[in-house]
Amino acid sequence: MGLGLIASRALKPAILYRSSRVLASQLPITRTITSTPELQNPEAAAAPDSPPDLPARTPLAGARVHFNKPEDAIEVFVDGYPVKIPKGFTVLQACEVAGVDIPRFCYHSRLSIAGNCRMCLVEVEKSPKPVASCAMPALPGMKIKTDTPVAKKAREGVMEFLLMNHPLDCPICDQGGECDLQDQSMAFGSDRGRFTDMKRSVVDKNLGPLVKTVMTRCIQCTRCVRFATEVAGVQDLGMLGRGSGEEIGTYVEKLMTSELSGNVIDICPVGALTSKPFAFKARNWELKGTETIDVTDAVGSNIRIDSRGPEVMRIVPRLNEDINEEWISDKTRFCYDGLKRQRLNDPMIRGADGRFKPVSWHDALAVVAEVAHQVNPEEIVGIAGQLSDAESMMALKDFLNNMGSNNVLCEGNGSHPCADLRSGYLLNSNIAGLEKADVFLLVGTQPRVEAPMVNARIRKSVRATQAKVGYIGPATDFNYDHQHLGTGPRTLLEIAEGRHPFCSAILNAKNPAIVVGAGLFERGDKDAILAAVETIAKLGKVVRPDWNGLNVLLLNAAQAAALDLGLVAEESSKSMESAKLVYLMGADDVKLDKVPDDAFVVYQGHHGDQSVYRANVILPSAAFSEKEGTYENTEGCTQQTLPAVPTVGDARDDWKIIRALSEVAGIKLPYDTLGAVRSRIKIVAPNLCNMDEREAATFPTSLKPVWSEKMSMGGFGSAVENFYRTDSITRASKIMAQCSGSLLKKKEN
Repeated sequence: MGLGLIASRALKPAILYRSSRVLASQLPITRTITSTPELQNPEAAAAPDSPPDLPARTPLAGARVHFNKPEDAIEVFVDGYPVKIPKGFTVLQACEVAGVDIPRFCYHSRLSIAGNCRMCLVEVEKSPKPVASCAMPALPGMKIKTDTPVAKKAREGVMEFLLMNHPLDCPICDQGGECDLQDQSMAFGSDRGRFTDMKRSVVDKNLGPLVKTVMTRCIQCTRCVRFATEVAGVQDLGMLGRGSGEEIGTYVEKLMTSELSGNVIDICPVGALTSKPFAFKARNWELKGTETIDVTDAVGSNIRIDSRGPEVMRIVPRLNEDINEEWISDKTRFCYDGLKRQRLNDPMIRGADGRFKPVSWHDALAVVAEVAHQVNPEEIVGIAGQLSDAESMMALKDFLNNMGSNNVLCEGNGSHPCADLRSGYLLNSNIAGLEKADVFLLVGTQPRVEAPMVNARIRKSVRATQAKVGYIGPATDFNYDHQHLGTGPRTLLEIAEGRHPFCSAILNAKNPAIVVGAGLFERGDKDAILAAVETIAKLGKVVRPDWNGLNVLLLNAAQAAALDLGLVAEESSKSMESAKLVYLMGADDVKLDKVPDDAFVVYQGHHGDQSVYRANVILPSAAFSEKEGTYENTEGCTQQTLPAVPTVGDARDDWKIIRALSEVAGIKLPYDTLGAVRSRIKIVAPNLCNMDEREAATFPTSLKPVWSEKMSMGGFGSAVENFYRTDSITRASKIMAQCSGSLLKKKEN
């Protein structure tokens, strides 16, 4: 009964339609005229139909669209949604602005367009077949359809071809859980494949101790090739072979020797290139991510520390367009195993037999306080290490000042740095601003090993605008075209006097930039060298109201904050030669040969490094991954670290140790919390309390007095001898030791 009723209901419209056609054929033909009030009104007739209300969309990943000129804007339609974009945008970029996620493997926003994976196919009106959206320029009025059956079928076909030779390694692949191929296969692939042939296999390549290769998983997106060629500046990787024999590899058997090689791990969309030290250690869903910053150099790259329990498992980059974009150096990425080796766990005192014995915190602090009261105040010297945060340096300075000593220094700043004008020790152009420069003069600095992220910006400018680079210093290896002008101050004087051929490049430049290396701070004639640099800046109009191209590239994370806080010794003091109490706060690269043999040395730090051998008392402190601390990078941007793992053993934060020592010594510092320390910092250097902000230098270096000291003609030296081992953490790292060994072996060959 039910089925009959449903059938009769379905047949009724057809019967009524046929009967109406019969009746219409029997009636005379009549024409009806209807009157529409809107058509009688010419204004209403001229008005176009209003478009349907569409829900507002947000661009993907916070994408921002900037129009240099309003007339350069064009309008396209993505799935019926109108989008205004600048001329030159691709179809894929237009879809991102419209909030539509287009799958891709070969496309990367910071690399050139290859268009060889064909995963980003979309349908464009009046186009006979789907187009690759990453390589197709968007045209005015273009109607793009991303969710049609044609586009879906095209993506399924591409995914089927990609999986044809891809091995079923997901259970044992380190990329599992964060693999683009996994995600896009689930979202855009088919539920079955039609290929039954044997999968091909490819021999793995040896790229060094950092990058693990399983080249059978490679899908030939060529991201790694383009990154190595365009960003890293090394011609190590390339595409070899044709057809099914095509594979990524090195042209000859060699290691990948770039200081940025680890970034190919991040940009590889599959598990072909993964981290060798992290192999088979953990899955990404087991890890806790902590957003912090790097302290191995003065750039302050933004990173994420992934930890499991008390152990740091890996370090990956975090996006920051103004500092490191989305790259980090190999030293930043792979030094984490040094955080668990050679660590200081307990306070220790050196006994009469020369051996250290563990003691309680109270006993260790009591010994230091007793010695501090026995020596004259001017015989006390405090030296902050290159990894020190602003809070600990503020506490150290306050403690020694209250003891009556002004001998507070920071490692790397020299014995008597000039901290009067911030423009004299900051990267005034900003890291991102270096891309606007068209001529660079590098004085005594090798940015490739001192600050790889700054070097990447310079290379980016050289590739984009053919900027000229002149270099004064010892022979070194740059990854872009440059002119080696000389090795020392003699060449600098020739440029300052207008007698050098490179002067014409500086005078004709629109935005010239001079970058001075902080390694010059250790020279006795540093003031004369900086005076010559300022003369060049004045002649070349390097400093203008709209452009400040006079820069100093610092070496260490603590240098800028130390100079802002005034960690400067008195001009006339020879503090190290007459010191009776030397307080080393993480200072491992300071030369202790000038310290008298009867001096009492206190070492407060987190690693048993070089200075421990001279110490009488050891006070264990927390590393940067275990504490909250404020750092200022080379361009004057204030950032902070956050604790990712608990402290080791009985270690404490640096400022807490000094605060406890001040109480034991009877000179109690007036702060008990981190907020109170920062309130004290705000009085001395307010810019250090404005997180993620850059406070430009107010006064130019031209206000400095004229310096008439004679300049030494000795050549400039290298500030960094071994890129992979520059501080106590990297020197304790086994991975960095392997990198250093392969680097030295390469140099010998």
